[in-house]
Amino acid sequence: MNFLRDKQIRRYITFLGFISFFLISAGFFFTGYQNRMVKTISASHDEAIASALLEQGISKEITASALTNTVKNEKGQKLLNELGMGEESESSLQPLPLEFQKKSLCVLTAGLLGFVLALFGGTIVFLRKRNQLYMQAIKITEKYADGDFSIHLPQNREGAVYQMFASVEQLAAMLRAKKDTEHKTKEFLKSTISDLSHQLKTPLAAMSMYQEIISEEPENTETVKEFSEKIGISLKRMEQLIQSVLKIARLDAGSILFEREFCPAADLVSRSVDEFTERAAKEKKNLVLSGDREQSVFCDPQWTSQALANLVKNALDHTKEGDTIEILWEDTPAGLRISVSDNGEGIAPEDIHHIFKRFYRSRRSLNTPGIGLGLSLAKAIIEGQGGMLGVSSRQKEGTTFTVFFLTES
Repeated sequence: MNFLRDKQIRRYITFLGFISFFLISAGFFFTGYQNRMVKTISASHDEAIASALLEQGISKEITASALTNTVKNEKGQKLLNELGMGEESESSLQPLPLEFQKKSLCVLTAGLLGFVLALFGGTIVFLRKRNQLYMQAIKITEKYADGDFSIHLPQNREGAVYQMFASVEQLAAMLRAKKDTEHKTKEFLKSTISDLSHQLKTPLAAMSMYQEIISEEPENTETVKEFSEKIGISLKRMEQLIQSVLKIARLDAGSILFEREFCPAADLVSRSVDEFTERAAKEKKNLVLSGDREQSVFCDPQWTSQALANLVKNALDHTKEGDTIEILWEDTPAGLRISVSDNGEGIAPEDIHHIFKRFYRSRRSLNTPGIGLGLSLAKAIIEGQGGMLGVSSRQKEGTTFTVFFLTES
């Protein structure tokens, strides 16, 4: 009986019940009306017979006996047949049945006509409303097919039709989300290709220039060596750029499955700074690691160490000779915090809200190495594991990047 949840169907069934009640009531009324009509016609007929007998001089006793007599005989039947008023005679010759039939037919026809009109009219109203509902649903679903989700199907009502509408709305929401995702993906791809093309122009132009210099002085060993090294540097930069873009794209697409496990925080930090030890010594910068070696963190060690390495590299890129980069890890009631701090120049207030954007380079860092993807990649890796990455900075005092992982039970 799920169809009874539909309000319009309930109204239509109520209407049918009302019509049925009206029909039954009309039947009782018609039966009573027939009885009264038969009684009236019979009384009128008896009055006419009594009047005719009395006018012919027949006594009251004989007239009363004739009117109240219930016994039939052949003589009476023969007389009525001769007069055309017997049982086998046509009704048109019998005044009593003829009048009764006319009145009964009028009343019955009027009642049935009213019933049919009411039933037909109510059905037409019901079907018209249903048709309007279906046409409205068709127009809205056509808009959905065209990508217009500004109008919604009727909801928050009971009934199978509205349950279907709710399912269509869920499907429309999924289509809208898919459309938005596709749009964002296209915009991201467009922006990435544009940024990538822009970033590749510089090393490609440099490599083209280096190749021309080498081709002009092939016998000059020092020139060939110098510019071959520069070509190698440009190639390495291009490789780093492409690898970073591919990693970010994989993270955005959700195609990377982080293999999280409990690992010592000290080992994680050591792995992230190993590749920069030689560079720090060469640039005369201090790398300081501080924390409890017994503490552990639940994360993907390979990807997390790369994220921390990007933070360390960023600190080395923006500090000068004699500055210190400190990597500190400490346990908190909620989880483990790893901070990468430096005492460099700090980040300008107008830049600090943009540093995690892809390919973002502030005007003050144009002379520093990097492609503007390290911080955005680090943020994507940390947040992809359910962690958080934040930054605080004061100009002329330094910058601190903080990584936080919640404690896992």
